[in-house]
Amino acid sequence: MNVQPHPPCPSPFNMAAYVLGAASKAPDKVALEVLSRERESWSFAQLESAVRGVATGLANLGLQPNDLVMLRLGNSADFPIAYLGIIAAGMVAVPTSSALTQSEITKMAQALNPVAILQDDAIAAPDLSDVQSISLESLRQMYSLPPAPWHMGDPERPAYVVFTSGTSAAPRAVQHAHRAIWARRMMHKDWYDISSDDRLLHAGAFNWTFTLGTGLMDPWSVGATALIPEDGTLPEDLPDLLATHKATLFAAAPGVFRKILRTEMPKLAHLRHALSAGEKMPIALHQAWKDMTGLNVYEAFGMSECSTFISSSPSREAGHEQLGTPQTGRNVSVIKENGQQASPCEIGTIAIHRSDPGLMLGYLNDTAATKARFHGEWFLTGDLGHADETGAITYAGRSDDMINAGGFRLSPLEIEALFQSEPAISQCAAIEISLKQDVTVIALCYVANRDVEQSTLEALAKRNLARYKQPRIYHPCDTLPSSANGKLLRRVLRAEIEAHYG
Repeated sequence: MNVQPHPPCPSPFNMAAYVLGAASKAPDKVALEVLSRERESWSFAQLESAVRGVATGLANLGLQPNDLVMLRLGNSADFPIAYLGIIAAGMVAVPTSSALTQSEITKMAQALNPVAILQDDAIAAPDLSDVQSISLESLRQMYSLPPAPWHMGDPERPAYVVFTSGTSAAPRAVQHAHRAIWARRMMHKDWYDISSDDRLLHAGAFNWTFTLGTGLMDPWSVGATALIPEDGTLPEDLPDLLATHKATLFAAAPGVFRKILRTEMPKLAHLRHALSAGEKMPIALHQAWKDMTGLNVYEAFGMSECSTFISSSPSREAGHEQLGTPQTGRNVSVIKENGQQASPCEIGTIAIHRSDPGLMLGYLNDTAATKARFHGEWFLTGDLGHADETGAITYAGRSDDMINAGGFRLSPLEIEALFQSEPAISQCAAIEISLKQDVTVIALCYVANRDVEQSTLEALAKRNLARYKQPRIYHPCDTLPSSANGKLLRRVLRAEIEAHYG
């Protein structure tokens, strides 16, 4: 596809300094409103001061640039402040979901070996004895410390690590450079259509990476105001918040739109359009939102390894069956198995060129896994699609067996590894099945050598898996379908289970 080069990231560079650059231009402007009864508000100057205070506090504790610092914080403004404070100091931030259980976060922490953990006592902590733990109270005391200078340096150096299940049983740590935030400029026009005048309300939690990027980092980087509902806000309450707080942009996963449409919608006089990501939004949901609000939803497609890189926008409309078009400056193609670029309308794997400035540095401490995702100079996403003559890409499913659970991608192997520890189960498979149009759930199909109560399996999942990873259906089987060489036939199993529950 034709590629228009993206301006190179400046050097020296610091991601946090770039995100909060608006503080020098409009220090008194509201950067963040937490939509709660108390109406918590942060100006750009206050935000910058707290972030740079955290950088000072971490250095005072002996932490050094390039040290990994894990975040185990709740759904509050402390999360993005700590995240940016770590990066401001030249350290590497590791945001993690508060939904993870102790066993899940312990495995992640053991793989990372962080130098320190910012720990809210209300959030499950990793079972590690030799890592410095910094309490939420101590973190908040740092906000008033003298501001540290921005730690400037090579934009290629690591800034943060996010986890993705990948195709293995254990989540993989995806390492991103400071330049990743610079690359996100490509979505400002080709997805958001955002400016400093906007007020963007994101429906997600502070400690979800979708919210961190789309709801906070990107609006702040252009001087816009971020609106985040307080913890516990129901989807049904969002329409009134959009109207009351004069939101001009709204971002959420498709499931949130579906729940909102069950409620009465007030007049959204200030809202220009909505944004969706995390999973493909069904055509019927697009139309239902348009019928109720008169506004469009623009979608973006991405992944942990490269954020969003394909999208639609007011200036680049796409059919609802399409993902959109590669953003200006992106180097994206559809690649066939032989490594050649697919012809228009020919299905292949959606791929990102190694030169794309938003692409990850690699999987942390796993060179082999990083190398395995490339075919020559192309990073293979694992998602199938085809491009038309205009370059718009239509999604055609996964080339592997990844599960999409409420906007989170996870490997079935991670779920299966847990249930294989149950002595009664001799074989199991986790699959994503469709119960009805636009509704999918995770099903665990298993072969047992003796009777096993469903409540036993549910309790095992509750203790060890985040809620979004827990199966909703437990289906006993006599056997699981397999090929001649013994490989599990997931697609055959999926068809059988969908037929059973359909």
